[in-house]
This record gives sequence, structure tokens and C-alpha cells, in this order.
Amino acid sequence: MNFIIRLLITAISAFLLSKILSGVHFDSFGATIIFAILLGILNIFVKPILSILSLPITIITLGLFSFVINALMILLTDYFMSSMAVDGFLWALLFSILLSIVTSAFSIIFEKD
Repeated sequence: MNFIIRLLITAISAFLLSKILSGVHFDSFGATIIFAILLGILNIFVKPILSILSLPITIITLGLFSFVINALMILLTDYFMSSMAVDGFLWALLFSILLSIVTSAFSIIFEKD
């Protein structure tokens, strides 16, 4: 049940952010649900590989390079989805930062232990 709640929180957050940010576009709310599922799958399989490969630069930048990895995950999700469009790397970076913040806030409010 927690997985479904997290999925819906991510989808709702992405949908709301796409209405605020002019550089991120979804065709419908259903597309944001697909986005949340695909992003979760990529975060499970691809993100750990990218994190290990970029560990030296992440250490040098005191962890700030992890924002770049998150933006790359958004761009990779955009590549696999035709119903989503991100206008560039900076939009993906801003979207990933705001998505993390909004999703964390919603998770604190709606998730029960």
C-alpha cells in the first residue's frame, strides 16, 4: 500500500510542477503516473550504476553532483516517454530539485508508518 501512495504522491507532484514550470510538459495525468512508474524503475536499476561511476566527482562536489544525476534520470525518463517533454537540462535540474522537495513534503503529510 505504501508503494501505491508513493507512486500517487510522485505523480501528483509531477503534474502540479508541470503546471508551474513552463519547461516540463505532460500530455495528461495518466502520463504522470507512467512517469512515476518509469522513474521508479530507472531509480532502481540505472541510478545506482550512475552513482557508483560518479562517486569521485560527487565526493569532490560534496554531494551536489547528485542533483545532476537526478536531472539525468529525468531526461532519461523523458527519452523513453513520448507523452512527456522536458525543454533542456536546466529544466530537468530544476524539476528534479522541486520534485524531490514537493514529494518529500507530501510524503510527510500523507504517509503513515
